[in-house]
Amino acid sequence: MKVDRTIAAKNLARPARRELSLIAAILLIAGGLWTFVAVSEGVVEGNTHVFDEMVLLSMRTPEDHSDPIGPGWVEEFARDVTALGSVGVLTFISLAAAGFLVLRGKRRAAVFVIVAIAGGIALSFGLKSAFDRPRPDLVSHGAAVFTKSFPSAHSMMSAVVYLTLGTLLARFQSLRRLKIYVISLAVLITLAVGVSRVYLGVHWPTDVLAGWAGGAAWAMLCWATLLWLQRKQQIEETAVDGAEPMR
Repeated sequence: MKVDRTIAAKNLARPARRELSLIAAILLIAGGLWTFVAVSEGVVEGNTHVFDEMVLLSMRTPEDHSDPIGPGWVEEFARDVTALGSVGVLTFISLAAAGFLVLRGKRRAAVFVIVAIAGGIALSFGLKSAFDRPRPDLVSHGAAVFTKSFPSAHSMMSAVVYLTLGTLLARFQSLRRLKIYVISLAVLITLAVGVSRVYLGVHWPTDVLAGWAGGAAWAMLCWATLLWLQRKQQIEETAVDGAEPMR
């Protein structure tokens, strides 16, 4: 009888948690969109130039702006970090996550993840074409570049992929500390990729800020959509609220 009551309590609490998650996602979407619009307006009107130059040059040796601050291994490490936001690495990670979902018997969730991530990447490159902002010309570039500057595709795609997968993976964890760890790791990688783009001189700081904001908004939009579709039972449930806690 006690076990039945516990199960019933969990079943009643699950919709409430889902509603709170939806509200949180909507607030984060609104915050991300507001930030992206505010930064975009500042860039278009030329109000961010002083800020961009100050931050970019703060990461360079004062006597030689072609030389990033710190020893040589720091610059090499920054290239390793920035690769975590490349199309190749993110595609590999996304396909690996989709494969995990398929093996878990959640095929529709796997398709949703691939569509959500592909949509975010397409949006990133579409915004680049629309704004058509030149790359920084104050310093030498520490990595190869092939597209325009605003918003930072590495920053936006990292936010889309790591935050989307991080929030999804957190739902497979039964312990709160594991959920916090997974989401914190996703945020940390996203931030690190963006900082590395400025350090290597291939992006203005506002490119990265806009990329983070736009990517986070897209990831949370996908997250809210997933919760709504699961509520409608059109996508398999991914939460493990009733699972045996990990030891």
